Amino acid sequence: MPRTTVPFVIDAEGTGVAQTLTVAGENEHVFTADTYPSFGGADSAPSPLSYALGALTSCHQVTGSIVAKDLGIALGRWSFRVQGDLDPSVIARGAEGNANFDAVDVRVRLETDATPEQFERLRAETERRCPVTQLFVRSGLRFTSAWEAAPPA
Repeated sequence: MPRTTVPFVIDAEGTGVAQTLTVAGENEHVFTADTYPSFGGADSAPSPLSYALGALTSCHQVTGSIVAKDLGIALGRWSFRVQGDLDPSVIARGAEGNANFDAVDVRVRLETDATPEQFERLRAETERRCPVTQLFVRSGLRFTSAWEAAPPA
């Protein structure tokens, strides 16, 4: 049986390093990207790397909400802190090496009624099933995460 896939399409255009991106589909969404002056930008919008880290938090929350529903767990407020450590010498100066983040660390605080065992299952399944997490993990960088359960508000 062939697998069904869902296409995610972005159209983009720009000049210099600034870009306007449009998410194609029934409800178009437009956003912009730029970068820091040290990379030739004007810092007029988030950088692509900031969007990548933001996509990681958003994908955690979407996937975690799906997993929680599967497990019958109630969720409240999500809070994230993500740090990506990047050696800019490859992108900025053409040095040899990997242009990827060296490491990404995710901290999650989540209001939930889950037992400790359910919470661990929620964490593990969310990271396994989250497409953006898997992009980072499978890239070979050091990926760490710490999840903290908080009582529902």
